Amino acid sequence: MPSNTTASSGHKSGKKKGRRARLIVIVLVLAIVAGIGYGAYWSVSTVRASFPQTKGTIKLDGLSGPVDVKRDGNGIPQIYAESDADLFMAQGFVQAQDRFWEMDVRRHMTSGRLSEMFGKGQVKTDEFLRTLGWHRVAQKEYDTKLSPATKKYLQAYSKGVNAYLKDKSGKDISLEYAALGFTNDYEPQEWTPVDSVAWLKAMAWDLRGNMQDEIDRSLMTSRLGPSQIKDLYPEYPYARNKPIVQEGAYNSVTKEYEGKGSANSQSQTGGAAGTGLAGNAQAPDGLQSQMSGLSDILDSVPDAGLGPNGNGIGSNSWVVSGDHTISGKPLLANDPHLSPQLPSVWYQMGLHCRSVSKDCQYDVSGYTFAGMPGVVIGHNKQIAWGMTNLGADVTDLYLEKFEGDGYEYDDKVLPFKSRVETIKVAGGKSKKITVRETGNGPLLSDRDDELVKVGKKATVDSAAPDRGDGYGVSLRWTALQPGKSMDAVFELNKAKDFSDFRKAASSFEVPSQNLIYADTKGHIGYQAPGKIPVRGKGDGALPAPGWDSDYRWTGYIPQAALPYEYDPKRGYIVTANQAVIDDKYPYKLTSDWGYGARSQRITDLIQSKIKNGGKVSTEDMRTMQMDNSSEIAKLLVPKLLKIDVKDSYVREAQKLLEGWDYTQDADSAAAAYFNSVWRNILKLSIGNKLPKELRVKGQCLSVEPAGNTGPADEAEPVRECGQRDSETAQPDGGDRYYEVIRSILDDEDNDWWKSPKTRTDAETKTRDQLFGRAMEDARWDLTAKLGKDVDTWSWGRLHRLTLKNQTLGVEGPGWLQFMLNRGPFKLGGGEAAVNATGWNAAGGYGVQWVPSMRMVVNLDDLDKSKWINLTGASGHAYNAHYTDQTSKWVKGELLPWSFSENAVKKSTNDTLVLRP
Repeated sequence: MPSNTTASSGHKSGKKKGRRARLIVIVLVLAIVAGIGYGAYWSVSTVRASFPQTKGTIKLDGLSGPVDVKRDGNGIPQIYAESDADLFMAQGFVQAQDRFWEMDVRRHMTSGRLSEMFGKGQVKTDEFLRTLGWHRVAQKEYDTKLSPATKKYLQAYSKGVNAYLKDKSGKDISLEYAALGFTNDYEPQEWTPVDSVAWLKAMAWDLRGNMQDEIDRSLMTSRLGPSQIKDLYPEYPYARNKPIVQEGAYNSVTKEYEGKGSANSQSQTGGAAGTGLAGNAQAPDGLQSQMSGLSDILDSVPDAGLGPNGNGIGSNSWVVSGDHTISGKPLLANDPHLSPQLPSVWYQMGLHCRSVSKDCQYDVSGYTFAGMPGVVIGHNKQIAWGMTNLGADVTDLYLEKFEGDGYEYDDKVLPFKSRVETIKVAGGKSKKITVRETGNGPLLSDRDDELVKVGKKATVDSAAPDRGDGYGVSLRWTALQPGKSMDAVFELNKAKDFSDFRKAASSFEVPSQNLIYADTKGHIGYQAPGKIPVRGKGDGALPAPGWDSDYRWTGYIPQAALPYEYDPKRGYIVTANQAVIDDKYPYKLTSDWGYGARSQRITDLIQSKIKNGGKVSTEDMRTMQMDNSSEIAKLLVPKLLKIDVKDSYVREAQKLLEGWDYTQDADSAAAAYFNSVWRNILKLSIGNKLPKELRVKGQCLSVEPAGNTGPADEAEPVRECGQRDSETAQPDGGDRYYEVIRSILDDEDNDWWKSPKTRTDAETKTRDQLFGRAMEDARWDLTAKLGKDVDTWSWGRLHRLTLKNQTLGVEGPGWLQFMLNRGPFKLGGGEAAVNATGWNAAGGYGVQWVPSMRMVVNLDDLDKSKWINLTGASGHAYNAHYTDQTSKWVKGELLPWSFSENAVKKSTNDTLVLRP
């Protein structure tokens, strides 16, 4: 079977790469054969058996005409067909060639069937996913909501995937199936249209908004009072960090929504008031147990590739009009910040009708999801679009009072809606579970024994029903209602102007994304889409009383009332998860925006470039994407340098900050030291005061008992160890904490600066005392990690990325992880920088989310656009295109992005013809 292991066999460099790849495979196979211990023999041919055929001809039943698949030197395919059905059938076939293992794992996740592949270790996860019921909702969407055209495309895509699977065993499809065969006789099943639709639910889950914040605020109440929690969720700084929409509009509130709920009175700012727990300094023990257990469950659910969910993550997208560009036409940039995965969550490709007509309507290129037809982010001949997470609050947790076999609602007892689910387990017995739902949604608390048997202690407030054996916790979420977001993908792909774009956006119900726009005629724009609830009582910041109908959703924000912007006078639009619109907007989108550090930095970079008539180029946009500047360093370093440090070793580290330009390059010693200081400032001022449920696992402290009101010396300290995974522990160091520290920075005696005496450190009572202790702690932390000599320190040695295969590369045996994973890579950038290589300050310095791709679209000449992926086109370990883009991605380089037929022809290395 022909393969695409080398980019070009006619060049010496290609031959060298090919020889090197073969040597790596041979060495690894010999190591595996020596170490497996199963007596199995893995040859080079076994490793290469699943590589895709990229040349010659393949016959596919179901095609109506020939289809050309042209791959460039990076294995990126451009597909040419004469009908929509052939185009999407070929897309399914080609994506399955490169990524079927990834597709198969994803569909087992979305349907709660991971145990069928990986055994009993995934049963708990499957129980939770079955309770959410993503696949059930996707089936309803397919049956009742999607357009006939969308269904046709989904069917064609499935037909293409299944044409690839026909007559193939697992080892013919991927190396992972061959490895799985040692413990499991699993064989892949046919693909269905609903498998594709369900992927949107996983996408929505990872981008679901403030659910983790809602849990965290609930957990904080065991140790912090309302004013302290408010300190940790400050108001959005509108005066300093501008919202997305500044010159745009939204239609008036419709009569249908006037007087329904309290939308007009709900603030856009942060805070935690307005729910059934408002005013309580301390949460009841039972709620504390429930929220802790729920957080543990959420931590166990695998990322779809778009998380981890929370305030720290985000994305950048911005557009500059032709008034400010060298070409005179817009430039559009996008880099979504998502969990690093191998292969990347994105798959680059082009979908081209040889002649656009009513029978073949698409000529589009960009980033797709393997397992789903169409292009998610990219451009066609007329328009380009990008996405960032809007972060709309589309989830609410409800406390439920159980009564017999039902639950209380407005002084009545209603029966649960129940169903039985059977979870099949590879190598074990099947397990049946009962899924219960209230009128608010599925009972998440049923998925953990501790959440069912909570204490019979305090009540929520004086009006709440008796706790009994404990309240349940249910979830209301817009994605659990059938929608038509799949329609929106195809509408975007063939949109010709801003009117078409907005119409497509109206179908993009979940996840709610900031959609940014540019076209070849010179227009730029923005639209906020999404199905966003209007609440009665409460603001969604804390779990609400499910027994009270006043806390139910009263409707959704009308699509016409969602903010948009078109050709603003300033000549650019920036979206980076900041507030969408000012606080005069009559509806509540969320209480938990990103706080605008990245968006304002991008705005400042654009303004500095266009000042005095300067013009922006494609290269300028790329350079902006790689900006490493630390906004919190600019605020804190002048204060840190004024501190009189007595210890010569600490002073040696302090001097690294002198003259530092605040850029976090991989080779910067100053960036390494500052970020360690920042981490320790947060730990001493905030982290050590949080409850154990929010602190990172393994961090143990002696603390006052919760609820103690007497002097500290009268309380008997208790030993408490953190319980949170490093990805979601607090304080995470994101730009919310920039605002927390900024708000108290000039109050040198603020209570947050107080930290107790320890065995090795003196008590701190002021800001500078705490800063001094943080600088000392950082010095010894980095001495342990990087060595005594500060001249050898570098940020990249701490801040490293390891790309892990998200299944066997995480949970598999060591030899298999060695085969499937790549790295570590030393990175620059940082938390809330434009080059957002995110890390969690509570958990360590390692990279946890990244710009998962980068693109710059040139609307003057689309063939001058640029793009890059985190890994490569292939999901096959040791294929030449497994991680062939990663080294360029690390350096911030972009690849040429061919679009026109002539440009694609020039860049084509391999051509495969699919025939009926």
